[in-house]
Amino acid sequence: MAERVTVIIADDHKLVRDGIRAFLSTQPDIDIVGEATHGEEAVRMARERVPDVVLMDLSMPVMDGIAATQRVRQVSPRTQVVVLTSFHDDSHVFPAIQAGALSFLLKSVGPSEVADAVRAAARGEAVLHPAVAARLVRELRGEKSAKVNPYSELTERDQEVLRFIAEGRTNGNIAAALVISEKTVKGHVSNVLGKLHLADRTQAAVYAWREGFVRKE
Repeated sequence: MAERVTVIIADDHKLVRDGIRAFLSTQPDIDIVGEATHGEEAVRMARERVPDVVLMDLSMPVMDGIAATQRVRQVSPRTQVVVLTSFHDDSHVFPAIQAGALSFLLKSVGPSEVADAVRAAARGEAVLHPAVAARLVRELRGEKSAKVNPYSELTERDQEVLRFIAEGRTNGNIAAALVISEKTVKGHVSNVLGKLHLADRTQAAVYAWREGFVRKE
């Protein structure tokens, strides 16, 4: 008999977690070993329980799914991350893959597709939603980078946020300086990372300094 696949579900919406658990629990070869309501909890559970797979939402409080994916891969290298999200724009796809996600699914898929992706991930096989696969193919072909400098895609506000990131400011500091909400700042940070195809704030800061977008006085 094949070994059972152990899974942690990470999503801040109880209804989503309940729906995923209800179906996966009917699968004879899949065990749910934990449910996390935010990224930090997912990382802690992965460290403690070392599951085969974490089903990871990207939009979560405390620590978002992209940061959590990177941390899960650090604390439990054998654990594969399957992103299950509503977003498939560049600002989510590329950072998630760069952070270490193996598969990328949209919440519009059926429950059996989620189960199949979980099994595939446990075998080390990637499953990508067709829209995501197409984006990655275009990126690998260099079609996007050949057409446009990624920095030029940043809005004026994105550029302001990038400069603040390079200065090492927190989201709270940036929100206060720009007189906007922290949630709005998080959105701009995600946009910056996605448009520049970077995985985290550290890479964004290095990029900004290296490319000369910020300079020491």
